[in-house]
Amino acid sequence: METTMYDTLLQLPLFQGLCKNDFTDIIGKVKLHFHKCNANTILAEQGSPCTQLFFLLKGEITSQTTDKQHSYSLIETFGSPTVIEPYSLFGMQTQYTATYKAHTNIHVVSIDKCFVLNELSKYDIFRLNYLNILSNRVQVAHDKLWTNHTGETKDKIDNFLISRSIKPEGEKTLKIKMEDLAELIDETRINVSKTLNKLQEQGLVQLSRKEIHIPALEKLIEKII
Repeated sequence: METTMYDTLLQLPLFQGLCKNDFTDIIGKVKLHFHKCNANTILAEQGSPCTQLFFLLKGEITSQTTDKQHSYSLIETFGSPTVIEPYSLFGMQTQYTATYKAHTNIHVVSIDKCFVLNELSKYDIFRLNYLNILSNRVQVAHDKLWTNHTGETKDKIDNFLISRSIKPEGEKTLKIKMEDLAELIDETRINVSKTLNKLQEQGLVQLSRKEIHIPALEKLIEKII
């Protein structure tokens, strides 16, 4: 394995802090599956069992989460390195919460759940990193619940996106009818339309039929109309 591959793997959240000797030892015990996937290849589907950890080493992927009523969906774009839903590997509901697809040509490593349990869990740093990821997700979810969802129409749109995003930054695409968005944030359709059009004039969103594209969510959140 090339040094650059070592370095990339060691940048992943679950492996940060491991020395190369420990990682070499892991490679000798844990079966790593390396994949090269073309753009639009589906890695995992929402609702399917999560039986392995996927690590994105190169390229970009998208996640698409659809609500249970199928009235809207949110698409997010992620770059490398990143790990896909480590929180879905254990617990009462071990299904993916989103569909993950290659946005560009990608390089991915996957590790089966049995190796995570039997081998990786023996390393203190790996266990600590895993606990930190799970704890951070719980804390973020708690903060979202206690965030004030009132205010101006812009604030309500921001909160709607933040509370449904895996990461409150980066490229997002919300596929939704204007009247459905207005109902979900308890606003009038005309207020939502006016606000979104102002944001489009400022270059913060791009509007099309039943779709709102946000090039960078962090810029939308910071911007005041």
